[in-house]
Amino acid sequence: MDKILNKLRDIELRYRELEGLLSDPQVVSKQGLYQKYAKEHADLSELVDAIRSYEKVKTSLAQNQELLAESDEELKALAKEEMPQLQEQLATLEEKIKVLLLPKDPNDDKNVFLEIRAGTGGDEAGLFAGDLFRMYARYAESQGWKVEIVSSSPAGGMGGFKEIIAQIEGRGAYSRLKYESGTHRVQRVPVTEAQGRIHTSAVTVAIMPEAEDVEVTIDPNDLRIDVYRSTGHGGQSVNTTDSAVRITHIPTGLVVTCQDEKSQLKNKAKALKVLRSRLLDAMVQKQNAEQAQARKSQVGSGDRSERIRTYNFPQGRVTDHRINLTRYDLDSFINGNIGVMIDALASHHQAELLNRQG
Repeated sequence: MDKILNKLRDIELRYRELEGLLSDPQVVSKQGLYQKYAKEHADLSELVDAIRSYEKVKTSLAQNQELLAESDEELKALAKEEMPQLQEQLATLEEKIKVLLLPKDPNDDKNVFLEIRAGTGGDEAGLFAGDLFRMYARYAESQGWKVEIVSSSPAGGMGGFKEIIAQIEGRGAYSRLKYESGTHRVQRVPVTEAQGRIHTSAVTVAIMPEAEDVEVTIDPNDLRIDVYRSTGHGGQSVNTTDSAVRITHIPTGLVVTCQDEKSQLKNKAKALKVLRSRLLDAMVQKQNAEQAQARKSQVGSGDRSERIRTYNFPQGRVTDHRINLTRYDLDSFINGNIGVMIDALASHHQAELLNRQG
């Protein structure tokens, strides 16, 4: 811990400097600069609070150590009684500081695009795609995030989706949902199964950070834009105008369609946002794959083909294969109570980073 104390002092000094800058009228008058400093100040707040708590506990420990040398037996007994609790607090704060000092994922605070696609399993896969969308939508609601459907393709008459894309807006959305990318497998008796046999189906989930214009530049000459009449919901007006938009990114072959809005311009704007985020996601996945290959890590590898989780309805269990965690609260889980699993995945990822820092 001593080797990082100098770094902690520098952080504390920077935090105080930022407090001064944020009360400087010249900085306050420059909105862009003020926002930049305010974000840096907010990002450091939790770490600085932990550093200050660590220093307080360390001081208390030193004082108690001195009291143990006193002749007053009552004081010595009190000091001795407090020591284990203070040592435990110090160790906890050390771990917290180490975690807070880990390199931050630059995308963690971003909004996300959630893409869910039915895989093997026919109608049952489509139904499960719908179940997963509701699960994520309910979790997002519990976090105070906003969910907006960008485009959807229904899966026949049984319900569910062949594909659904939604934007989730809220602070830290990517940091919480990024571990959800991959293949989700479901084992249950479909409603269409007369013999009561358990079927296995699969659905792929992609979590993509929303890209800012400066991060991904798209050359208009690389785009082919087609417009056509929407076949989605929205009433007659949707079907009487060429409001639906299909954008093809020629260099990569990526295709994005959007038809949920009545306005062609709005559909085009949404489709471009999805395309930009898919291009950023391709960059992130490439980086993650390279890092995963180097460290042989599963969590956060971004591999869509990897089976990451199984939902077994007859046994009421959900298992995440990357961290070998099984929970027997599937009904609650599928209703959006996925926070405990996300916490476990995040903790596993942090532990790996700490081990690599050694």
